[in-house]
Amino acid sequence: MARAGTKALGALLAVVLGAAGLAGCSSTGGKRAEDRAKKLAANGSAVNTPHWTFAMVTHSGAGDTFWDIVQNGAEQAAAKDNIKFVYSSSDQGDQQAQLVQAAIDSHVDGLVVTLAKPDAMKAVVAKAVAAGIPVITINSGAAQSKEFGALTHIGQDETVAGNAVGDELNTRGRHHALCVLHEQGNVGLEQRCAGAKEKFHGRMDNLYVNGTNMPDVLSAIQAKLQSDKSIDSVVTLGAPFADTAAKAKQQSGSSAEIDTFDLNPQVATSLKNGTIGFAVDQQPYLQGYEAVDLLWLDRYNKDTLGGGQAVLTGPQIVTKDDADALLSYAKRGTR
Repeated sequence: MARAGTKALGALLAVVLGAAGLAGCSSTGGKRAEDRAKKLAANGSAVNTPHWTFAMVTHSGAGDTFWDIVQNGAEQAAAKDNIKFVYSSSDQGDQQAQLVQAAIDSHVDGLVVTLAKPDAMKAVVAKAVAAGIPVITINSGAAQSKEFGALTHIGQDETVAGNAVGDELNTRGRHHALCVLHEQGNVGLEQRCAGAKEKFHGRMDNLYVNGTNMPDVLSAIQAKLQSDKSIDSVVTLGAPFADTAAKAKQQSGSSAEIDTFDLNPQVATSLKNGTIGFAVDQQPYLQGYEAVDLLWLDRYNKDTLGGGQAVLTGPQIVTKDDADALLSYAKRGTR
């Protein structure tokens, strides 16, 4: 993170000092710009504002690489905005709520939360708002965000994203799809499958698996593919599960295409070599980055985005044609 901040400061200093040279007829303006650039450099960030603390509490389970990308975005925005960034997570709704309460008790200056299990989060988010802590929701819970008192929601509309998958399956001539849900009770995952089913002209079945146990995920998908040879597409709802579905396909002797929501380096590689047909990118880096940035804008200048509507970061269908570019970005942890 320090390297990214240093590069940003270097670019800023070059622009400011260059502008001072061009404005030689105004020694006062040039001197003021140079002094400000030096002050920013001394602060170690790209802004000269209070050193606020923002917490992010998500529903991520262990080993979910999607959230590594979200964190990368948040951390880089925090470095730019002079923010101390604290991250925690639990895929259990009650435990996630406890982590939010801990953030409230530590008097954070801003809070980012996910609402995958909104019933478990409603009361504690209300406590944060009542305590005067600005809240932004990301990734899941767009429908509940405004009701719970959040400033805005950043992410993709999961029903719209599901619709895009249904349309893409139609374009690819698929007839029988399997939608693999890796976390029961996650409203966003349910919306993805329902949205896909709404647009898909063929048959779509849901398969519930325990996403915290990959061997079980593998065996469940494999058994389904072995028992029903008419399945010609498997749609996973998270990048880590796409590779497992590909293994299940191979072991079952199925010819089904593997498609997935979300990206990671393995998915980009699999798109390139044809193991995966397409992926739905919701730009997790942007979700983390914009959440921190919008909290900073609220604290600094009471700025908001979205006009009361969600700030959408997806969906975007990506295929083999996009793989090389995605791989180059994945190497730096932003896709």
